[in-house]
Amino acid sequence: MTRSPLSPSVRARIEDILQPVDDDLALGYPGDRAQMQPAHTVYVGAADVDEQTPTSWGERAVGIADAAGDVLGELTGGADVVVDLMRERLRDNPIEDLRIDLEDGYGWRADDVEDAHARRAGEILAAWTRQRPHAPRSAGVRAKGLGEQERARGLRTLELVLDAAGGVPEGFVFTVPKLRDVRQVDAVNVLCAEFERVHGLAEGQLHYELQVEIPQAVLGSDGRATVAQAIHRGRPRLTGLHYGTYDYSAASGIVPAQQSLTHPVADHAKAVMAAAAAQTGVWISDGSTQVVPTGSAEQIASALRRHHGLVVRSLEHGLYQGWDMHPGHLVTRWLAVIGFFRAAMPTAAQRLQAYFDRRSADVVDEPATAMALSAVILRGAAAAAFTDDDVVAIAPACTPARLADLRAGGGGLPG
Repeated sequence: MTRSPLSPSVRARIEDILQPVDDDLALGYPGDRAQMQPAHTVYVGAADVDEQTPTSWGERAVGIADAAGDVLGELTGGADVVVDLMRERLRDNPIEDLRIDLEDGYGWRADDVEDAHARRAGEILAAWTRQRPHAPRSAGVRAKGLGEQERARGLRTLELVLDAAGGVPEGFVFTVPKLRDVRQVDAVNVLCAEFERVHGLAEGQLHYELQVEIPQAVLGSDGRATVAQAIHRGRPRLTGLHYGTYDYSAASGIVPAQQSLTHPVADHAKAVMAAAAAQTGVWISDGSTQVVPTGSAEQIASALRRHHGLVVRSLEHGLYQGWDMHPGHLVTRWLAVIGFFRAAMPTAAQRLQAYFDRRSADVVDEPATAMALSAVILRGAAAAAFTDDDVVAIAPACTPARLADLRAGGGGLPG
């Protein structure tokens, strides 16, 4: 006996239930942003920054690389091309993203002193917009946070920065430290709406990031993931979550000797951040290391090895951005990023060629995997680990337009 098909009324009831679900998911999980995520964020204290900071950091980084040739050869397995590409990056565009710090890396100073540094920060940010592409493509400030004791000072600092900049510079983003409660996100949204009104910006145009530095940002008193709620209450203004290594570790009771990006407490926090942010377009950034390449040649070599290993580990864990706190970190940041994506590109390109050709391969990839493979190539190209011609020589179908379409969810397949 043949069963009758679903009746129109049943289909309509199913649609009534699922259409709002479809709408909510499309709104809450739009996928990756078209803009490429920066490989790092450099933090420089407001008392130490000037218009030449990106250039001077690059020059200092080149000097450190020149003196550590043997170590760099060791870290790359003798791949001179990786070292050469890293040096080129240091010369041309060493810093992608920068925050002028008026919080923990700056400390508490007299109000008139911080006022002056905030105004100068705004002037510098405006100047960098005129120096691109040889200045950071995105930049901003980290002011003091939203706690009772510091928020008045933080709000005044942000006002002074934007006033001195003559408005909101292109690529501006500010970092809100020490998230503890999702209601703080509501306050930041009010702040952004007012700045947008005053400076004549469209709603949602001013962007900010949240720092996850306290365990309550990961798990709230109600048992919910605070970061997940924050993302959906903060978008589209909220664009990133940054892990704060040492504040988070200390607040979790980890003794200083064991505080590290690799501690299980850190891995748990970043795993929750990544899960909460997946497919929302909000970027995740790893934190920093306090070990910098200074001192004796042996100490410098040890610090370079350590930082390179941390960056590679982050990349392997799907964290494509991290903090850099010293010019020497630029050496191992770009060495690791370029080496990682350069090594990954040939296999990714070959698998995508097979996917585009719809032919059998050793690995039969699904559309989601193909999207991830395209992201490997696009991230590597953005880091200048290889050229578009290098990719097409291996996989003729992997043109930039086709990869961008695939990453955006278009499928990349003809017809």
